[in-house]
Amino acid sequence: MTRDEILEKMRKVEALFQNTNHKGEANAALDALGRLSRQLTALPEEELEFQISLPDPWKRQVFCALARKMGLEPFRRYRQKYSTVMIKCEAKVMNEVLWPQFEQLSQLLSTYLKEATEDIIASAIHSDTSEATEKRELSG
Repeated sequence: MTRDEILEKMRKVEALFQNTNHKGEANAALDALGRLSRQLTALPEEELEFQISLPDPWKRQVFCALARKMGLEPFRRYRQKYSTVMIKCEAKVMNEVLWPQFEQLSQLLSTYLKEATEDIIASAIHSDTSEATEKRELSG
């Protein structure tokens, strides 16, 4: 039975419960509502399509690898930007598993790449890897 069919049956049973004057019918309706509610919670969540924009190629690779590790298939539709990644999964999977793991690994990757870049520049080009200083006077 689909989610919509269960919800429709629940509406009918609730209407029966509200319109009955017999205690036996009311109890039967409550039991039926309980069974339908358990069936509804046992159904898998509906899969949704998520569109994620990841312009950073390293982060995009991490996200796609995590998705594939979970058995999901990242894709991009025809004419979508290269930075766009589409995923079809349950909202719970995205919000409670995939996205939190991605954020954690993304932060680790950013830290690692920053440190590696600074080390390479310091050893190969110049030891001062700081940003350019800001001058307050106007150029003229």
